[in-house]
Amino acid sequence: MGEDDTEMTITGEMTLARELTVTRETSESAIAMVDEWGTVVAWTQAAERLLGHAAGDVVGRSLALLLPDIEEAPTMSAFVEQCRSKNGWPGTREVYHRDGRPFGVELRISMLKGRDSSVRWLLSVCDIGPTDGGTVNGLLRESLLVRAPVGVSVRDRDLRCTWVNDTMESHDGIPRGRRLGRRFTDALPGAKPEALQAVMRQVVDSGTTRVHQYRTWLTAGPLKDHTFAASFFCLQGADGRAVGVCTINVDVTEGRRVREQLAALGQAGARLGRTLDVMQTGQELADLAVALFADYAAVDLEQSVPVALGDDHPVRIGPAGERLPVFRRAGLASIRRGVPESPWMRGEPVPVPAASPLADALRTGRPHLEPILDTAPGTWIDQHPVLAAKFHESGAHSLMVVPIRSRRVLLGAALFFRTGNPTPFQEVDLLLAEELVSRAASSLENARQYAREQCVALTLQRHLLPKRLKGGVAVDTASRYLPADIDHGVGGDWFDLIPLSGGRVALVVGDVVGHGINAAATMGRFRTAVHTLADMELPPDELLSHLDDTVQRLSEQDDDTDHAAAVVGATCVYAVYDPVTRKCAMAAAGHPPPVIVDPQGRITHLDLPVGTPLGTGLTAAYESVELELPEGSILALYTDGLIESRDHDIDVGMRRLEAALAQPGRSLEELCTEAVECFPEQGPTDDVTLLVVRTRSLNPDHVATWTLPNDGTAPRTARHLAARQLAEWGLGALEDATNVIVSELVTNAVRHSTGPIRLRLIRHQVLTCEVSDTDLCSPRLRRALTLDENGRGLCLVSQLSRRWGSRSIPDGKVVWAEQDLPSEPT
Repeated sequence: MGEDDTEMTITGEMTLARELTVTRETSESAIAMVDEWGTVVAWTQAAERLLGHAAGDVVGRSLALLLPDIEEAPTMSAFVEQCRSKNGWPGTREVYHRDGRPFGVELRISMLKGRDSSVRWLLSVCDIGPTDGGTVNGLLRESLLVRAPVGVSVRDRDLRCTWVNDTMESHDGIPRGRRLGRRFTDALPGAKPEALQAVMRQVVDSGTTRVHQYRTWLTAGPLKDHTFAASFFCLQGADGRAVGVCTINVDVTEGRRVREQLAALGQAGARLGRTLDVMQTGQELADLAVALFADYAAVDLEQSVPVALGDDHPVRIGPAGERLPVFRRAGLASIRRGVPESPWMRGEPVPVPAASPLADALRTGRPHLEPILDTAPGTWIDQHPVLAAKFHESGAHSLMVVPIRSRRVLLGAALFFRTGNPTPFQEVDLLLAEELVSRAASSLENARQYAREQCVALTLQRHLLPKRLKGGVAVDTASRYLPADIDHGVGGDWFDLIPLSGGRVALVVGDVVGHGINAAATMGRFRTAVHTLADMELPPDELLSHLDDTVQRLSEQDDDTDHAAAVVGATCVYAVYDPVTRKCAMAAAGHPPPVIVDPQGRITHLDLPVGTPLGTGLTAAYESVELELPEGSILALYTDGLIESRDHDIDVGMRRLEAALAQPGRSLEELCTEAVECFPEQGPTDDVTLLVVRTRSLNPDHVATWTLPNDGTAPRTARHLAARQLAEWGLGALEDATNVIVSELVTNAVRHSTGPIRLRLIRHQVLTCEVSDTDLCSPRLRRALTLDENGRGLCLVSQLSRRWGSRSIPDGKVVWAEQDLPSEPT
């Protein structure tokens, strides 16, 4: 028998490359005719080509020559029943070639009836060949083969019908009694029967096989216009001469429609998965379904799946009775404007009625087809008035539910309805829907996995970024961090505000090359490195030079362990602001320069050398720029994601940012909000980071500075000046400790330097004691032995202070120590 075989080879994103039509399959089938006891009574050239036996070898002999297991059944009827019970029908079997080798074939057997209730059997054998891994959904192919309405008739040399199966009547409307014993033109006059009969005559005369496709109109059925593919085989007797013609007629109307839909699916399939946004993929699935076969489609995803960067808790398919997950509507499409069929819009949670086909499909993991939707009172729909009203209003009469699964994980479900099209859904529609959903499931799974990775990266990034910025007496602060949209992934932006000695603060914003968890983890390493270097009190240019060395070293280590994860660079801007002098020093490594706005809202365009990005391997020479900022100035550090866009260049972004910041009188939070909402029409394609500070200056009354002679009197003078100042500030409780700290630091300055010595006390959140000298060597804490006369000074300083350190200045160094202020000044 012929087969309606729709097949496609997948290349890349499963594009439709070819179709095998039923006409090709039937024309290549090996046809044989046997009687009730399994004796071959007619043979074909196609059978000889496939099996190697000529007509004289098999006609008149038992079919057991080709199918040995037929001997287990006394009749062909028993053999067919045996096949049905063992492996269903039709099925694959093993037959033997003339040379003795077995090979697999697709075997189908049709029962033909003649006069006086006599019976013959027609065998169709088709070589299944090697399995093609690129074929579309095997269930779809098999279903079309099983469902293909095949009509078979056999005629003698005079073209009178001698045998026919029951299906043939549904093809041309001719009853079996009127067909048997007559030519085709006698039973059905007209031009079309004459043309077909002429083809039969050519086949009998030439001994060949012919294929002919034609259309006809039937008086019954929803589709009056049918397309048939007819294959004509010349039947041979034992002497090899023609004894008649066999006609195999296949209704390919439905197969043609499916092929058209599959072709459209193949062409439109590229639309699925263009984005890593699961909500968008859900909408694309709904749109394609309405374009192909449905009047109304809804896609509901398990609630954790649509969240682009959030918790991900997919639910595995379980047995009946398991609590169903919560779903959210991700896609809606309809032939009607506004999708009036849906009670829920995109993004809204969707309840799952417990007794509904949707619940059953979700519990079992199997699709559900309901050709005629039962909306009668007492059904599950009747228990949900909102759904019932929508179904009645829209005229929904046919339903399909297909679970969306990937790797045994339930991602959601797709629902398809017929409302305007009066034809109910059939099994072939369900299989097409499964194919479409299967493609979408792959895209959704990719998006889910990507969202999970981005969620981890974002969690890591947020964990590593500062929770609360403390500007102390130096600055007021506000910040914003917006991760890139899901299609581009979380990047490696970071920002920080690091307290330094003397009330100063370091401001830093950086951007690691790349996206995802590797960039987030590398950002954490860079941020730690900046903290370590900042504790060394390095000026901005030196800090960036050391950071560049660190980045290169980390990149080399990554290359040694995992080349794919290696990060090759980053950009950074680093600034230090001193509230005592109101001076700000800054340097950049391939990063956009800060925006400076004075208290009157005027923009200062700083000529800051950009420098090379970190970790490029190029010789890096960074330069610091220092300027004095009036109190109340705005200093904004940011990453390029804030000023770059798909729709405009950097200059436009800079002007928008400056306009957002140049608004005197507004709070820092308002300025940040204004700046990051410059582009509300689109999500960021890169991370957006903004750190904004408003400078403050320390009250001069809280700073005391003295210049001391570099001689033996300096320590005593320093103690006297410090004690007097502490008394004025009401910090007498700190006098003893401060005297020791001042004495030791000044003594070291006298011992190791030659120029003047400067002593400065700063009262802010702590009490800072600074001693400056001209010596370039940093002090080093060492442990003195029992008999050593020196080396205990810095140990005492360390014990009496909360922390201490040193930093370089242009003409020497500063050694400093901090003490906590008493809770109640004395």
